[in-house]
Amino acid sequence: MKRFILTVGPALLNEVPLTEVHDERNIYRINGAHGSIEEVEKNILKIREQIPDADILMDLPGNKVRTKDLPDGGIMVENGKRFELPCQCFNYTEFYKHLKPGMTAWANDSIFEFEVVSADSEKIVFLSKSDGVLINNKGVHVRGIHNDIPFLFEKDKQLIQLANKWALTFAGLSFVRKAENVKEVRSLLNGKTDMITKIETLDAVENINEILSLTNYILVDRGDLSTDVGVERIPRFQKYIIDKALFFDVKIFLATQVLKSMETKPIPTIGEIEALYEIYKSGVYGVQMSEETAVGRFVKNCVKILVDMEQEVKNESIRL
Repeated sequence: MKRFILTVGPALLNEVPLTEVHDERNIYRINGAHGSIEEVEKNILKIREQIPDADILMDLPGNKVRTKDLPDGGIMVENGKRFELPCQCFNYTEFYKHLKPGMTAWANDSIFEFEVVSADSEKIVFLSKSDGVLINNKGVHVRGIHNDIPFLFEKDKQLIQLANKWALTFAGLSFVRKAENVKEVRSLLNGKTDMITKIETLDAVENINEILSLTNYILVDRGDLSTDVGVERIPRFQKYIIDKALFFDVKIFLATQVLKSMETKPIPTIGEIEALYEIYKSGVYGVQMSEETAVGRFVKNCVKILVDMEQEVKNESIRL
């Protein structure tokens, strides 16, 4: 049986009640990176109100550096032009200490590429190599600096307390790099909440055996992993991680852009359907919907595709 992690947000939970898509296989994900602690707790209560026995995943934001306090509507960046961000526009105000001129920063799951021009205690100056609008709460990743950044930020610890308070089913461990990170979170959980360890860094892949020995579930986040290893290497890394997890008898979830086009369209692309078929055939335990259900326009269509494709894989028939 496949399980489906469905991210709640303005669409699912608010515009679309959980009762309209609920299935016992569903796990409802709260993205802890969004909203205050009070707002996150309100979402827990809202989920419990709609589905009292729902399985809930508290996805910890982890030590991902994110934009914050940007102007409404974000800021426009242009290829070949410099722009600057005050240090207060990052959730980790000491980000500048880890930067040197010439370093590359990837933002919003590698959609943007920036070069660090300078960094001090007041501001960071970037040279943009991309065009677009950079908005709040988007990750800004620089390779090779995270060993010097605390694994858990203060908000992670507060969210773990919420998971304990409400006896949530799962906690998602973001940006795990080594076995000690898993042990640290386990020591803070009360034993009623299981861990889904997210594999989204090169360090985690290199330490995969030790990590798999400590967890029952992993989630391969292809978006964040792509910022560490390069998007062209994702298929190879994905297969390697899945094969390792199957050997260790660890259940695997796969995430990032599984049905990306369905944020705005009622049916997926042929490429997405083919990729979903191969994902199901690969032995994964489930998939995660992110923006597709959190903010997408066709939540119910999206969930139906997940269920229909599972049935299609089970049948394996060319008869109509």
